[in-house]
Amino acid sequence: MATPALSHIGLAGLAVMGQNLALNIAEKGFPISVYNRTASKVDETHHRAQTEGGLPLTPHYTPRDFVLSIQRPRSIIILVKAGSPVDQTIAALSSFMEPGDSIIDGGNEWYLNTERRIEQVSSQGLLYLGMGVSGGEEGARYGPSLMPGGSYQAYSNVQNILQRVAAQVDDGPCVTYIGEGGSGNFVKMVHNGIEYGDMQLISEAYDVLKNIGGLSNSELADIFAEWNRGELESFLVEITADIFRVKDEFGEGELVDKVLDKTGMKGTGKWTVQQAAELSIAAPTIAASLDGRYMSGLKEERESAAAALREAGLKEEQQLGAVKKGIDKKRLIDDVRQALYASKICSYAQGMNLLRAKSVEKGWDLNLGELARIWKGGCIIRAVFLDRIKKAYQRNPNLASLVVDPEFAREMVQRQAAWRRVVGLAVSAGISTPGMCSSLSYFDTYRRARLPANLVQAQRDLFGAHTYERIDRPGSFHTEWTKLARKSENAGVAALN
Repeated sequence: MATPALSHIGLAGLAVMGQNLALNIAEKGFPISVYNRTASKVDETHHRAQTEGGLPLTPHYTPRDFVLSIQRPRSIIILVKAGSPVDQTIAALSSFMEPGDSIIDGGNEWYLNTERRIEQVSSQGLLYLGMGVSGGEEGARYGPSLMPGGSYQAYSNVQNILQRVAAQVDDGPCVTYIGEGGSGNFVKMVHNGIEYGDMQLISEAYDVLKNIGGLSNSELADIFAEWNRGELESFLVEITADIFRVKDEFGEGELVDKVLDKTGMKGTGKWTVQQAAELSIAAPTIAASLDGRYMSGLKEERESAAAALREAGLKEEQQLGAVKKGIDKKRLIDDVRQALYASKICSYAQGMNLLRAKSVEKGWDLNLGELARIWKGGCIIRAVFLDRIKKAYQRNPNLASLVVDPEFAREMVQRQAAWRRVVGLAVSAGISTPGMCSSLSYFDTYRRARLPANLVQAQRDLFGAHTYERIDRPGSFHTEWTKLARKSENAGVAALN
């Protein structure tokens, strides 16, 4: 009996993402072996491969059989829950692997865990990649954005497979070698942070249009669909239009109005904000989106607060009604579109600045233009204006911020009046827009040549002798502020007498 041909690659971890990525690889013509601790998942994946076109996928039920079914040098993708399950899977598989083989972790892993594992498996002569995968279940099946970082040799071994499996856009596949160490995981983490910001800003646009503009879900669906044909064209704007059209199968109206207003999260947004703080990078839009999720989780407290503040005399309906009176809907819709676009630029600028700072710290030499390119397709934040972000960094690889790129700067200046009107209306109406407000404050702070930080530094020097610099001469200075203030005060009193 002939020995079965060896597979080109293996994949362990067959939840929906794992299954779909395995089927994608097989559909592109690369024979693949699959394994999962739960045999039923292996059977399910094999059945799908047979029914979805007789794809070249072979099931395996033990770690040994799985590893030995793959041609050398072996490349094995693992798609399991981040943390200890990854370590357990590596331990189960690596004992059957040989020097020169590669492990590719495709989960949302903390980048330092990836760097630890790179060192850990190198003692066995194994190579390691931490690979961000974006696009959700559909992206995994039909073409995700892939962000592999770690061993360049490990990437080279699977480059032809990843380039075929990734989403395809006009300037190539949505995959590139990111850099050394945990860079792939870090880039995916920041991608998710930007995603948090995008989703928060879209929800605020919805809130303003619904509550100030009085627009119905049907009207909102049409507006977002129209926006998706212009500068805001993106996956998230597209799916938002779709969400507004879905009817509730259990009652009247649309399903979106029946969804509980509590947003879940898995941790990558929090990691992004923590890293921004550690690197002293301002990321207020992303931080506001994270706070928005925390606040959404306080559903019962918010309901109690609403009742308590009404009892205390807050007249929210009159407040909102006063703002709605005489609103020009057409102008409001256009203003919100412009405010959303300008706010999004700030969110992406913050994410890119964080990536650059980490790249400098770690020596990763990240190519920000190339990152924008691979996000153009397959991933959750894919958007038409990513091509323009790519070109901005191609024009100037050392660009300090997207805000000062000539094209984006011009657009933000053109949109700032509308942006301010929307934020002002929301504040007057008592509608929270933390993402848009944070973005506008970020823009206003960044564009000012002089800030009131001089007073803050003077306060620090007064109570802590932290010193200060002057604008008119070099060096560090310390002043006995209180003593001089009292002396000046006493001199003034004496002069009056």
